[in-house]
Amino acid sequence: MNFFRCLSLLVAISLVGGSIAEKANSSGGMVWSTARDEAELVEDSGLVIGEQDQIDGGFSSLDGMLHWAIGHSDPATLKEAAKDAQKMSMDELQKRQVELKELVEKLNMPSDAKLMQIAVSDLKNASLSLEDRHRALHELLILVEPIDNANDLSKSGGLKVVAGELNHSDSEVRKLAAWVVGKASQNNPFVQAQVLEFGALTTLIKMVNSTSTEEAVKALFAVSALIRNNVAGQDMFYAARGYIMLRDVMSNGSLDIKLRRKAVFLVGDLAEFQLRNTEKDELPVFNDRLFLKSVVDLILVLDLDLQEKALTAINTLLQLKSIEPLILRDFCGLEGALERMKLQLKESMADEDKRDYAADVESLRGEVELIFRGKLGQL
Repeated sequence: MNFFRCLSLLVAISLVGGSIAEKANSSGGMVWSTARDEAELVEDSGLVIGEQDQIDGGFSSLDGMLHWAIGHSDPATLKEAAKDAQKMSMDELQKRQVELKELVEKLNMPSDAKLMQIAVSDLKNASLSLEDRHRALHELLILVEPIDNANDLSKSGGLKVVAGELNHSDSEVRKLAAWVVGKASQNNPFVQAQVLEFGALTTLIKMVNSTSTEEAVKALFAVSALIRNNVAGQDMFYAARGYIMLRDVMSNGSLDIKLRRKAVFLVGDLAEFQLRNTEKDELPVFNDRLFLKSVVDLILVLDLDLQEKALTAINTLLQLKSIEPLILRDFCGLEGALERMKLQLKESMADEDKRDYAADVESLRGEVELIFRGKLGQL
C-alpha cells in the first residue's frame, strides 16, 4: 500500500474511531457517524500540528506524524479514507489501526540532527569497520549541504570529530572527511572559523600531495572552501606556505588535470580577493617568479578549461599594483606564450566540437594580451 495512502487511512481511522467511541459512549450502543468532509473531521479532532516536528525536520512521535498528515493531506483522499474506515466493524477498525501504526512507525524517519548525531557517534567508535566508517561520512556529506545543518554539526562538536578523520590511515576515509569539511565550510564564516581553530588547514595542505588523486582533489577543494573570502584563513594559508603547494601542483605535468585546474582557479580567487581588499598590503607571493611562471605555463597545456582558468588568473594578477610586467615577460615568457596560444586556439577552432569554447578562450586571451601590453607600455 502507498505510504501516503496508509497515512491517510490511519488518520481517518484515528478520527472516525474517536467519533465512533464518542457516539457509543453517549448513546449506550454502536452508532455510525454520517460521512463528513475532511475539514469537519480535523476540526472535531482538536489536533494541532506540533511546531517542533516541523522545525527539526522529523517527527518526535507517531502523534506528531498524524498531526502533520492532517495538515498536509489531500481533502478528497482523506474523505475517501474516512468512508472506507466507516465501513469497518469496531474490531476490524482496531485491528487495522494497530497494523497501520506499526507500518508507519517503521517508516518514521529521524530528523537530520538525529542522523548527524548517529553518524558522528559511529565515527567515534574505534572498532567501527571501514565500510561503516565510509557510510557514516557519506551520510554526513549529504546532511551538511544545508547551512543550518553544517552549523549544527559544528556547534555539537561533530565537525571536530570529522576533522580528526583527516589523519586516518585509510585514504578513502581521509578523502571523505576532507569532502565533508569542504562542503560544510563553503561560504560559511562560522564553520570556517571553527575548522581553522582545529588546525585542519595545515593537514589539508599536506594531503594535496597524496598519491591518491581523489584524496588530493578533495583536500584542495576543502582548502579552497576554508580560505575563500576569509582573511584569517588566507593568513594561515600563506604562513603554512600553501602557495608553494599550489606552485608545485600547477608545475607538475604528471598530475591529474582536475587538480591543476583547481589549483590555478584558487590562485585567481586569491588574486581577486587581494584586488578587492585594497587596504590590505599586497603579498610578496604575487611577485614570486617561480609561482608566476607556474601559472603562465598552464596557458600552453592543451586543455581549454585549464587554459581559460589560467588566463583568468593572469588577467586578475595583471591588475595588481605590485605586479612586475618585466618578470612576466622575461622570466615567465608570457609574451611568447600568448602568441603560441593564439596558434593553438586557431587549430582548436577548426574542430567543430571545440569551436565555440575555443573562440571564447581566444577572446579572453586577447583581453589579457591587451592588458599586458598596456602594462609594458607604462614602463
